Amino acid sequence: MGGTVPALPDDLVLRDIEVKGAEGQLAARLYLAGPAPAKRDTLVVFFHGGGFTDGSIDEADDFLSRLVGPDTVALAPAYTLATERPFPAAVEDAHAVLLWAKKNKTKLAWSGKRLVVAGIEAGANLAAVVSLMARDRGGPSLTGQVLIMPMLDPGLSTCSMREVPACPDKAAVADMVAGTCAAGYRGYLPNAADRTHPYASPLQSSRLKNLPPALILSAEDDPLRDEAEQYGAKLIRCGITTTVRRLPPPPLEQPGGRSDCACYFALNEIAAFIRGVDGTETPAPGFGQ
Repeated sequence: MGGTVPALPDDLVLRDIEVKGAEGQLAARLYLAGPAPAKRDTLVVFFHGGGFTDGSIDEADDFLSRLVGPDTVALAPAYTLATERPFPAAVEDAHAVLLWAKKNKTKLAWSGKRLVVAGIEAGANLAAVVSLMARDRGGPSLTGQVLIMPMLDPGLSTCSMREVPACPDKAAVADMVAGTCAAGYRGYLPNAADRTHPYASPLQSSRLKNLPPALILSAEDDPLRDEAEQYGAKLIRCGITTTVRRLPPPPLEQPGGRSDCACYFALNEIAAFIRGVDGTETPAPGFGQ
């Protein structure tokens, strides 16, 4: 994993548009590269992080700009934050955006052939959950899911979430991440009964069959790594083609280092996964570092 980070395409176009959410219009950004009139066969819908209470579509600009190409277009939609309306508003938005995308392929320069959902942290929760929703509601059909440092356990019960690293710097980062997750879940799931709902806590779901292939990325020093890897193991047991990887620790001196590390170190991995679900490259399922 890692290697040279792909360069920004010379013909990159970023276009701010509106998409339809569950209860109204949402801001979104479209990322295009390659011949202007051509339709790309793969659409990647990416949900931003922010612990359900923060974040914006601006966060993934550099990452998604480097991910797109002649056969891949990316869409980063906003979704209702918990500060406005709690669960299930965000996941209903996520599913509504996928339905909108299928009906508006021309606006997205997309052929409609392949649809991949992706996200980081809270956005990865939405990507995992919308995969369940698409299965349960009869569509749209997904060809892959990319979960980067996903928030999957509102109970915050895993060992990696509860342990305190020996290094003071890492301990401070772990405490910050755990605190952000706890605060985010308090805002997103104010009703305690919702914390075991599979659309809020996919890790607790007992129905994980018939889901799209998954790429799940954690990090060596990330408090979220155990839930990411436990979810990957559950998917594998249910027969889902799943690749689980641990990223190197992010540079602590950089603000937002966790997300930057995930995106940059994972770019080639994610691109290879997308080529795999496209049928142009054979994926390598299983666990690894």
